[in-house]
Amino acid sequence: MNEQEILSVARERLGIAELNAMQRGVMESCAAHDGDVVLYAPTGSGKTLAFVIPLLTAMEGGAGVVQAVVVAPSRELALQLHRVLQALATGLKVTCCYGGHRVEDERLSLQSTPDIVVATPGRLLDHALRGHIQLRNARWLVLDEFDKALELGFDDEMRQLMERMPHLRRRVLTSATRLEVLPGYVRLCQPLMLDYLSSSPAPASRMTVWRVPIGEGDRQEWLCRLLLGLPDGKTIVFVNYREAVVPLHQALQRRHIANGMYHGGMEQVEREKAVAMFNNGSLMVLVTTDLASRGLDIDGVRHIVHYHLPPSVESYTHRNGRTARVQATGDIYVLLQADDTCPDFVATDAVLELPATPVRRSIEAPMATLHIKAGRKEKISRADVVGFIVNQAGLEAREIGHIDLHDHYTLVAVPRSRVAAALPRLQQSRIKGRRVRITLAHQR
Repeated sequence: MNEQEILSVARERLGIAELNAMQRGVMESCAAHDGDVVLYAPTGSGKTLAFVIPLLTAMEGGAGVVQAVVVAPSRELALQLHRVLQALATGLKVTCCYGGHRVEDERLSLQSTPDIVVATPGRLLDHALRGHIQLRNARWLVLDEFDKALELGFDDEMRQLMERMPHLRRRVLTSATRLEVLPGYVRLCQPLMLDYLSSSPAPASRMTVWRVPIGEGDRQEWLCRLLLGLPDGKTIVFVNYREAVVPLHQALQRRHIANGMYHGGMEQVEREKAVAMFNNGSLMVLVTTDLASRGLDIDGVRHIVHYHLPPSVESYTHRNGRTARVQATGDIYVLLQADDTCPDFVATDAVLELPATPVRRSIEAPMATLHIKAGRKEKISRADVVGFIVNQAGLEAREIGHIDLHDHYTLVAVPRSRVAAALPRLQQSRIKGRRVRITLAHQR
């Protein structure tokens, strides 16, 4: 595929009308320079598309070998990269490998050699050691969010993977923070350094940071008072440790605030479900640790709340980077009691005084999510899901929201006002001639 063909597909399938200045700059630089590249760009600036388009222009159809390897530090980022590549890589096979689901499904998928493999370091190395995949002929390697990979301690896995790719022609490293030293095992050769951390339109310029003074007593109650007074829009509430997530999630539920939770102790399926429901409008608030500050494909976040003060400038930056993405604006709220010491790196623009009583009684979600216990491996497609719901539940296709298709299950958003009538009818019907379990997705 050439560049114009890829851009045309991006407009059609991803709704990307035009590239931003950083993306155009990276593409032009990659076209003029055929060696290694290190790309520094802010979180939310669109760097995925910046390296995906040059990568795809270098691919050859029907090569029969793995041509490109894209390594991500988390399964969530790997899945996000896979979705983008799969949407754009017309005529190429793209496979995603990550921990937290069945190895056997991946092994079977790898029996037909992919052109591009997207993976987390540990799972990719595991497949390589078992002989499920041969990386020797790979010509492109992308190490996305490499700073995060170093932070998580993937050096050993990365070193072993690099040894299995001796014929690389181009290595691309991306990072949202500058790296003082690049590990020798990456074997960069006179890399082109592209630094957009300063020249990109700063997300901070599109954010308003509010200092929110709160009184003594129940911090959860003060958070509820804040949330119930915010303008409509998706909100992420960040805490510093996973043990705080569940009780806070439950407290918000008791106050009838449509919220979900996300942390590293949850099963992968539950984490995927939380992100899908937050994205599709079934949840309006997400309570999470810093695990959700990077690597998740979450759009349209309007508010960020620091329930706990961020422990570092990196944490603060990446949390805030969940809003004001690309050219959008966002609001940041920092909860501060009288004895809290606000870090120097947190500079507030204004003070928000909370009212004595909440402005409203609840936060409702406009959508609900159906969980269909069948997915790609059962030969279910998005078109099958749409046809099933339209024909059996009487909804119009335009009413159906986002559809997340996974290996063995599917999540689909429908208007909350229609779900009570639609669900029993769907449960009594068959999809593609088979009866499958259909339930209303929720987080306990």
